Amino acid sequence: MAVQQAESPVQPARADGTVVAILIAVSVCHMINDIMQSLLAAIYPLLKDGFQLDFWQIGLLTFAFQVTASFLQPVIGIYTDRRPLPYSLPVGMASSLTGLFVLAFAPSYTLLVIGSMLIGLGSAIFHPESSRVARLASGGRYGLAQSVFQIGGNFGQALGPLLAAFIVVPFGQSSVSWFTVLAAVGIVLLIRVGRWYGAHIRERAQRKATGPAARALPTRTIVLALTVLMILTFSKNVYVASIQSYYTFYVIEEFGVTVQQSQVMLFLFLAASAAGLILGGLFGDRFGPKVVIWFSILGVLPFTLALPYANLAFANVLVILIGLIMSSAFSAIVVFAQELVPGRVGMVAGIFFGLAFGFGGIGAALLGVIADQRGIEYVFWLCSFLPAFGLLTIFLPDTRPDRTAG
Repeated sequence: MAVQQAESPVQPARADGTVVAILIAVSVCHMINDIMQSLLAAIYPLLKDGFQLDFWQIGLLTFAFQVTASFLQPVIGIYTDRRPLPYSLPVGMASSLTGLFVLAFAPSYTLLVIGSMLIGLGSAIFHPESSRVARLASGGRYGLAQSVFQIGGNFGQALGPLLAAFIVVPFGQSSVSWFTVLAAVGIVLLIRVGRWYGAHIRERAQRKATGPAARALPTRTIVLALTVLMILTFSKNVYVASIQSYYTFYVIEEFGVTVQQSQVMLFLFLAASAAGLILGGLFGDRFGPKVVIWFSILGVLPFTLALPYANLAFANVLVILIGLIMSSAFSAIVVFAQELVPGRVGMVAGIFFGLAFGFGGIGAALLGVIADQRGIEYVFWLCSFLPAFGLLTIFLPDTRPDRTAG
């Protein structure tokens, strides 16, 4: 997309038409948003002891967050597709900032629930519009733009528990408020992003009005394709959640490694996943998102099937390959869905950042129940078959020729 630099109050750097400064800004803010999200779960032990909570009350905090963070996203995305709200981005970050303050100084459980919902609301507002900004700033490199945007969130999810361990645990619940400094930085960045975005809404509308129309697909084909993409995202998220939540327990029980060694093995997976995100975006722009989806979801199946039978050394290799290959799918799935329904970037982002991740989290919770009943080894044996859902990619239409992004 050509962006008229003279119209923009922000003068960003460019690379092949891609507005680099904007992509970096939304990626950094994605990291901040997901740090605040992950802090909530990381401080559960403190809240449980401090407020004498039962496990069902901890679960209710997660439910309050998930309902607002996951299930409001499609609603907000659908609304902003019709009425873009550039300055909703800093408003969403301000909601998360307020939620942190409430969590830091809440004197009652009711306020803890409200704080969780405020953080969830901030996330629900942030994801659809920031995903739209990433696409607008992509210069046509949609896969790369979504990957850069998503990698910020991945870093945020990884950093949140570490920051909680080294800051919140030693200094107590009130130290959660210190992270509002990060939120304030995010608000400043998003005000500038919103200014840039607002300056380009009119130009974007004119381009749509004068440019060639996208090739329309039958409604039945679109619905089937979106359903397949949702299933693929769900299966991918459940497998990733099984690694993030239970892999350390698995290697400790299976190989007798120390807690520190198990954390290093988990880090290998997370680092490989970060690299896979970028590679997936690059290859998706070069070969098309459908090719990447085939390779990422189904192509990882031999490695997931081998993992439950691997020794320690081979498991380290496999977990790197799984992270690298599987993570490459996400940007391709989002870009593919956006091509299916041009002009519905917010709705697509809401579905795949919100609903799909929410349902994936529910699936991961069910794995915990299975682990209690059948053992952690059974969980990884069962999850090893999840990438077989990649066969459903055969039902995805070919959208690459004659498509223009909205």
